Amino acid sequence: MTDRPAVHLAVPVDDLGAARTFYGQVLGLAEGRSSDHWIDWDLYGHQFVTHLVPGPVTPAGLSEVDGHEVPIPHYGLLLSVEAFHELAARLTGTPFLIEPYLRFPDRPGAQWTMFFRDPAGNALEFKAFLDGTQVFTR
Repeated sequence: MTDRPAVHLAVPVDDLGAARTFYGQVLGLAEGRSSDHWIDWDLYGHQFVTHLVPGPVTPAGLSEVDGHEVPIPHYGLLLSVEAFHELAARLTGTPFLIEPYLRFPDRPGAQWTMFFRDPAGNALEFKAFLDGTQVFTR
C-alpha cells in the first residue's frame, strides 16, 4: 500500500462461491483473507470485501443520467482507458445494464463508462477518463 489513502468497501452477497467465481475469475481480482462468511479482494489496491448476507440485494432505485437508468446505489473505480477496455473484454457473457460507451465525447470530462451487476445483484460502474486531470472538471 502507498501513502495514498485506499478505500475499504464491504458489500453483501448471498453466495460466496458465486462471488469467488465472479470477482476472482471474471473480474480477475486477487483474493486475500477469507472465512466462511466473507472474502477480502484486492480491487486495484483497494480493500473490497464481500460479506455473506442471506437474501437478495435490493436496489434503492434508478436515476436518469444521459438517457440511461442508472442503478442506485452502485460502486466501482476510475481506471485507465487501457484497463477499462481490458476489463470490458473480460466481461464476455456478463450482461451489461449499460454497455460500455464514451460519455461527453469532445468535451471536458470525456469518459468511458459501463454498468453491470455481480451475481448477488450489486451494481458496479467502471469509468475511464480520457484526461485523468478532468475528473472534477465542470
